[in-house]
Amino acid sequence: MQIEPKKDLAIEVANLYPPQGEWSEEDYFSLPDTNRYVELSEGRLIMPPHPTNSHQVALQNFFLQLHNFVRNHKLGTVRIAPLPVRLWPGKIREPDIFFIGKEHSDRIGERVCGVPDLVVEVLSSSTQRTDRIEKFSEYARAGVREYWLVDPEERNVEVYSLREDRYTLLGKYDPSQTATSKLLQGFYVKVGELFLP
Repeated sequence: MQIEPKKDLAIEVANLYPPQGEWSEEDYFSLPDTNRYVELSEGRLIMPPHPTNSHQVALQNFFLQLHNFVRNHKLGTVRIAPLPVRLWPGKIREPDIFFIGKEHSDRIGERVCGVPDLVVEVLSSSTQRTDRIEKFSEYARAGVREYWLVDPEERNVEVYSLREDRYTLLGKYDPSQTATSKLLQGFYVKVGELFLP
């Protein structure tokens, strides 16, 4: 009796889905639930690499400060990835942290949210190009009013504000400084407290 070799299960599963470049939102939302980041851009699925410990420390520290500020002032909603955000039809990103003001509460959905008012991306060497170039222009095009880049390796924070359809740098802050928001009056972050010692 001859035993047939097992087929590669991953290939069989992959064949159930469209090839890269042909993914629709319907295909994207039919994926099984996962705690991994999965984004949709130009008909392609994008799976950023797993975050590092220093990334998660900065993410957690920033989220707690923003969440507490927004909750205490009853300003809206703060969410943390993974949670899909539709920038426009066919463009789904999963920002590390995002804020939606209470005046835009209709943008908060169960499976996907609309365009946030403020986005925070924590940089890593593997995502830096995407966060600084692709998402930078996408968030501006979508109308995200404020964009924060938190860099655990360089230990700094950059804050950008949307003017017309472009971001202008409000400030680049090192660990001895305090980064402030133009959008959320009174919100600030002591940069040195975001990172590992």
